Amino acid sequence: MPVNPLAAALTKHTLNEKPLIAAATDKFDPKSSLKLNIGQQVQGTVQAQTAPGQFQVRIAEHVVQLQLPAFVRSGDLISLQVTSLQPRLTFSLSSTTNPVSTSEQLSSASRLLSSMTQQPLEQPYVKSTQRAPLWITSQAAATDTTVLADKLHNALSHSGLFYESHQAQWIAGMRSTPQLMQEPQNQAPHQTNTMPSDATLKQNVATPLNTIPDHLKNLVQQQLHALENRQVLWQGMAWEGQEMRWEVREESPRRSSTGTQDGQWITEIHLDLPHLGSLSARLSLNGGAVNLMFTARDEKTRELLGSASSQLVSALNERDIPVLQTRIEKLEEAPL
Repeated sequence: MPVNPLAAALTKHTLNEKPLIAAATDKFDPKSSLKLNIGQQVQGTVQAQTAPGQFQVRIAEHVVQLQLPAFVRSGDLISLQVTSLQPRLTFSLSSTTNPVSTSEQLSSASRLLSSMTQQPLEQPYVKSTQRAPLWITSQAAATDTTVLADKLHNALSHSGLFYESHQAQWIAGMRSTPQLMQEPQNQAPHQTNTMPSDATLKQNVATPLNTIPDHLKNLVQQQLHALENRQVLWQGMAWEGQEMRWEVREESPRRSSTGTQDGQWITEIHLDLPHLGSLSARLSLNGGAVNLMFTARDEKTRELLGSASSQLVSALNERDIPVLQTRIEKLEEAPL
């Protein structure tokens, strides 16, 4: 069985009850008025960040330059233990007032995540957060593909898979509170109309992972699965009565005799249409060009796709998107 790198890394983290994070300064001068001994516990106050990973920390009456983890912020109180004086002054970080960085919480979180990565997914895809179809219109009206594409984008964006990055955008003022409230993490199992305050949302940013509600555990598994496999599966109703499965994935670069090829993004949709039957459409993006592949079970559907594909290729070329290849193949198995 292949080793899951993410699970292996998390498991390694759990082996230490209190994982320590090292921090170091330049060579320590024994004649300094800051008297330190190996094993000594000291308290420090983070003054300011001077460069990526570099912070000024006040210890007693002295300000020293330390390399600290990215989660440390100015104003944090940190507990340090001297582990080495030579050739560089080195501390271990025992704890900090930053609520997401104590060693106990890191160990607890890593144990939980390691356990979740080893459990099978309850479902292989992310469900739509809304019951209504993405596209609601009369049968006589033509489908606005631009609007439908935007709704698909929002469906995936609001699925909860990217919640932590959206929290960071929200704190930075790049995302509104109503936008953040659309995601499952801010909705109870039986959603009410009560909206948490901004203060509550900020507190939830540092919520310990061992308090994950049951209705969100599968979503967290989906997040871990997406990080590990670089693949997202979404399923929902595209329009009334029409289920759709949508897959987005990144393929790793491949090595060949001519050198390493760039990785490519692939997006693929699967539908079972009333008149065309089961079919799928796959677009592979490699650099600025695309490859198209359509598969359908019915022979007449494949003929229709073949005759219509030239219009799609022309439309893409008009938008300066070159199409390298177009294929129409038989669909061997129904995707839904």
